[in-house]
Amino acid sequence: MVEEAKIYFVMGVSGSGKTTLGKALAQRLKIPFFDGDDFHPAENIARMSRGIPLQDADREGWLRRLNALAGEHTARGAVIACSALKEHYRDLLAQGVERQVVWIFLKGTYDEISERLKNRKGHYMPPSLLRSQFDDLQPPARAIVIPVSASVEEALQSLRAQLAQGGRPG
Repeated sequence: MVEEAKIYFVMGVSGSGKTTLGKALAQRLKIPFFDGDDFHPAENIARMSRGIPLQDADREGWLRRLNALAGEHTARGAVIACSALKEHYRDLLAQGVERQVVWIFLKGTYDEISERLKNRKGHYMPPSLLRSQFDDLQPPARAIVIPVSASVEEALQSLRAQLAQGGRPG
């Protein structure tokens, strides 16, 4: 039996390291990487740039686009970095590709991630919105959990071990 390609969603609040880990994972697996931030409509980017948190209605079209992107890559697989803060966001992201989805949750404290955001340059998401992301965050019940304090190599080793132990959470 042929192993089905996976869609890996690397999720967590802004500044948790989704892009960094996602790129490394995609390179290791030799599959495409997509940063969900690149798919936000201009209106969403403008709102966040002004320090205005997005509401569910603001995110819906973006989440549907990322779900379509996942659907476009079911044959080969892909890694998609996306905050996926709420359970119903994850339901929408996985719609139609549920069997192939692997959730990877980058978990950290507000203080850890706030410190990281202070050093981040060139991103439209201001550190002032981090609290709203933590307020919205509903940690996934079934996911591979990686601490934000892990190095990229430690995270990749942990991912490999967790996938080998029980298949795929998610």
